[in-house]
Amino acid sequence: MRNNKYRNYYSRSYCNNMCMNKNRANILYIKDYGPEPFVINISEATDQNDNFRTALWTGEHLQVTLMSIDIGDSIGLELHSDTDQFIRIEEGMGLVQMGDNKDSFNFERRVGEDSAIIIPAGKWHNITNIGKEPLKLYSIYAPPHHPKGTVQKTKADEEH
Repeated sequence: MRNNKYRNYYSRSYCNNMCMNKNRANILYIKDYGPEPFVINISEATDQNDNFRTALWTGEHLQVTLMSIDIGDSIGLELHSDTDQFIRIEEGMGLVQMGDNKDSFNFERRVGEDSAIIIPAGKWHNITNIGKEPLKLYSIYAPPHHPKGTVQKTKADEEH
């Protein structure tokens, strides 16, 4: 009896945190939930995100963003001088390039589903979608890199 009580409580909490739509379909309402405590199925959220970049959670010391990179497109050459970054590929194929100089990469790897990419602060980097479907990934920045609530529907939105 007690287990059912807690299971129902946690199920309700889980559904509330997942922010299902009014029809109770398996559609997540994706927005920035930070800095409040939060639980989500990160794989489902990443798969359902169709924006170039969406901040999912922004705190004082950490940020989680979801990304969808179009076929043949890339994140774009970046350097975060004071931010370490972790990226996990959920779907698709990519090419990761990193180096100390923006004109010369000394690190290059092909990545796919379930790959983890660690980018140290101060490294120039880019990830290009080399697959036949959108490249779906999530990224963790420490400390946060983008403003809380960032939503960039396309890469062009980021560049403005």
